[in-house]
Amino acid sequence: MATPVRHMQEPSVWQKCEMGALMGGGVGLTIGFIFGSYSILRNGAGPRGFLATLSQYMISSAATFSFFLAIGSVIRNEGDIPPHLQPLSMQFASPLVRSRYEGAMRMRARWEAEKARQQSADS
Repeated sequence: MATPVRHMQEPSVWQKCEMGALMGGGVGLTIGFIFGSYSILRNGAGPRGFLATLSQYMISSAATFSFFLAIGSVIRNEGDIPPHLQPLSMQFASPLVRSRYEGAMRMRARWEAEKARQQSADS
């Protein structure tokens, strides 16, 4: 009995942006804590005190990282074109891009043929 294949839906642009922002926030908080602590130990806490200075470092670092990682995750994943639009996009692509795309398609076809050959040999 064959097992049913589940098809996962790709995340939306908003979900990609949100995921990038959350990851950037985590990284930014960590980097802000490290650099803020170092700055406070080296230069002192200043008139606002230790906690206020450290939180300012952490929040500003988290906001910066969140912003750039959110944008970067959307830009990086925005290149996926639906299958029904790929021929149209390849028609208007430059010859260099078109040749890379065709090369990738040939490699994928060879991999699939090799996979099918190995499965038939294993059976």
